[in-house]
Amino acid sequence: MLPVIILSLITVASVVLALRRKKIIFMLVPLLSLFSFALVKIIMVPMPFWDTVRFIFNLRG
Repeated sequence: MLPVIILSLITVASVVLALRRKKIIFMLVPLLSLFSFALVKIIMVPMPFWDTVRFIFNLRG
């Protein structure tokens, strides 16, 4: 639950900064933080990295 709250705060802060300073670069911050969070979670799996990535993309719903 804590990561969701942190990512939400990052998103709100970056949107406010983007609107106040009128710089679109602040809109990339939530995407980069979400990507880095997902990457850390993938790295934490006790399998080799590429096997984990293949496993994730081979899942069929």
